[in-house]
Amino acid sequence: MGGASAERNVSLASGIRIVNALRSRGHEVTAFDPSRGLISAEEEKMLNEGPVGTEPPSLEALASTTGGSFLPALERLPEIAGADVVFLGLHGGQGEDGTLQALLDMAHVTYTGSGLLASALAMDKDLSKRLFRAAGVQTADWVMAPASIEEVEKKFGLPVIVKPSKQGSTVGLTVVKKREQFDAAVAEALKYDDEVMIERFIPGREITVGVLGDRVLPVGEIKPKHEIYDYECKYTAGMAEEEFPAKLTVEETADVQRQALAAFQALKLGGCARVDFRLLSSDDFAEKKRGEFYCLEVNTLPGMTELSLIPQGAAALGLSFADLCEEIVRLAVERNRPPQAVL
Repeated sequence: MGGASAERNVSLASGIRIVNALRSRGHEVTAFDPSRGLISAEEEKMLNEGPVGTEPPSLEALASTTGGSFLPALERLPEIAGADVVFLGLHGGQGEDGTLQALLDMAHVTYTGSGLLASALAMDKDLSKRLFRAAGVQTADWVMAPASIEEVEKKFGLPVIVKPSKQGSTVGLTVVKKREQFDAAVAEALKYDDEVMIERFIPGREITVGVLGDRVLPVGEIKPKHEIYDYECKYTAGMAEEEFPAKLTVEETADVQRQALAAFQALKLGGCARVDFRLLSSDDFAEKKRGEFYCLEVNTLPGMTELSLIPQGAAALGLSFADLCEEIVRLAVERNRPPQAVL
């Protein structure tokens, strides 16, 4: 939990809930921040009492707090090497892009979630969208920067979404509605990544689907107070309304769940992930049709805070938060179990 990405505060909030849930089931749990080391009982108490905040930490604050990277030689840390399972409660950056997964693989440590390749593919929005389309999952048209505002307007019109290609929690994301906003939006996204995606804006409803192993969770709808489901709406109580299950037809529910599972499998994901969509609400949208789903992205280590969506989807299926955490651990153990010999 924690880490060095702009989603550090979200990760800490997720992690402390996971710690509490697994301890409530009798597991021995050590809280560990790969950017700083062991988390003390006093720090745990502070995390239990503190909010996520309405904005991500600044890049300067992250650098001074974490040093910007993970501790080396994880295999030499007894808390890691001696663990039955390392539960990854990290979001974004080196915790979700395959970097930490590679280190844990080399140290022969069992961990939750997806492996190195799947994590890297899902973090890269450009590559993941290409795989979505190959798997029959609809996603909004996009180009990668550099691109001029003239090129963008000709291809998509306005508004468009400008965002870092490898980031989460809407960090560095801007809805560009006017030409004069474009250059500043690209510059903002470049603060968080070396690649920037410019994507057609899809007007419509925010839909989310969790996948847990081979099970698709109930579909949810998010109704944010802002135009998009941004950082403040995600992590501030009262800034969004979530509805599980979403008010969709039987056919719509089946369609979006099918696409969510197809996206999960296309990226070779494991454990638990969240697939986010927009349900087009406009009748005047070029050749597109009202009622079509567009996959936005997949989160391989989704939020587990009190306001997060995966726990709500699991609850709609009858799984408590502690049940959910234990199931994620079980999936990790199952994935790392040696294959049985075929006689």
